[in-house]
Amino acid sequence: MEQVGSGEIFLSTMSRRTRNNRAWRYVYSGVHRDTDARALVLPNGAEGSGYDSDGQHSDSDSEPEFRYLPPSIPTAVPVTGESYCDCVSQSDTRYCPSVRSFHRMKDCHCGEEDEYFDWVWDDTSKSSATLLSFENREVNFHMDYSCGTAAVRGDKEMSEGQHFWEIKMTSPVYGTDMMVGIGTTDVKLDKYRHTFCSLLGKDEDSWGLSYTGVLHHKGAKSHFSTRFGQGSIIGVHLDTWYGTLTFFKNRKCIGVAATKVQNKKLFPMVCSTAARSSMKVIRSCFSQTSLQYLCCLRLRELMPDHTDTLEVLPLPPGLKRMLRNRLGWVLSMNHESNSKEAACGSSGSDSDSSSSLETDACQRKRCRRT
Repeated sequence: MEQVGSGEIFLSTMSRRTRNNRAWRYVYSGVHRDTDARALVLPNGAEGSGYDSDGQHSDSDSEPEFRYLPPSIPTAVPVTGESYCDCVSQSDTRYCPSVRSFHRMKDCHCGEEDEYFDWVWDDTSKSSATLLSFENREVNFHMDYSCGTAAVRGDKEMSEGQHFWEIKMTSPVYGTDMMVGIGTTDVKLDKYRHTFCSLLGKDEDSWGLSYTGVLHHKGAKSHFSTRFGQGSIIGVHLDTWYGTLTFFKNRKCIGVAATKVQNKKLFPMVCSTAARSSMKVIRSCFSQTSLQYLCCLRLRELMPDHTDTLEVLPLPPGLKRMLRNRLGWVLSMNHESNSKEAACGSSGSDSDSSSSLETDACQRKRCRRT
């Protein structure tokens, strides 16, 4: 009879026991650590390559060892097919046997038209497991391996007015969580450096949108949108006048995530548990809530079918140039919700979504200003 290693016997025995005992929780937490800790590894050819249906790596060619684990375990397989452009595809993240990880074969600059940025990432307000580059616009998480959750804050408080920014996923998106959101200075960036978790939204001081499409706040979560992956552009509009937080995906509105967020000292934030993951600020804009802003917003709402409202408006060149420099982001925002995103509960239900977040899920799916 073939000899079985002690590690396999231990895992097989533990997985047959009830999930509520201490041994099961130990095994389960170990899978979480292994999923995020190592840089993404996938050989050429997705099928028959040592990964089971849940995306967990197996060192054996036989039946996967994790067949008894629940399907909620975070996957090591990156999200694909959600990019803003066609530059990022499976062929662009080909497996490199020499380093056993994914490498981008070429850089994508689609959607990166802006040259001026109202804010960048704060080099003094970041986790120890982060590295900033591209003039502090790109944050790289867990450069070698991951042992927990890392986060970074923007270098400017979102004061009264209109704030809009876009975060581009510049690496494969996978693991326990990669999130985009906002938070106050009370959010401790290194608090979970040895724990894999969804950091943004664990308390009342932050809101976070997970790459899985789940919205987090006050420790509660609810399904909010479809997933996003490498190449996706996640837009965030914080309206401190009306007190709303709105998310966009690939420059299409996916819904109002929160209301009554006035009178809070908020900062843009992102976090990640995945090894060698990265995100980049490609737009950060600010405008006072003025009559000029409200007029531009109304013009955009009246002309939703055009990519750029200024291109079709019969305005003098000087006025067009001035509006583009000051409020070009307003005149290019798409407030028309994607049909996939607008469907309430399109991603299913979550066992922990018993809070008011889930109760109001249908209402916030519509992109609105009030």
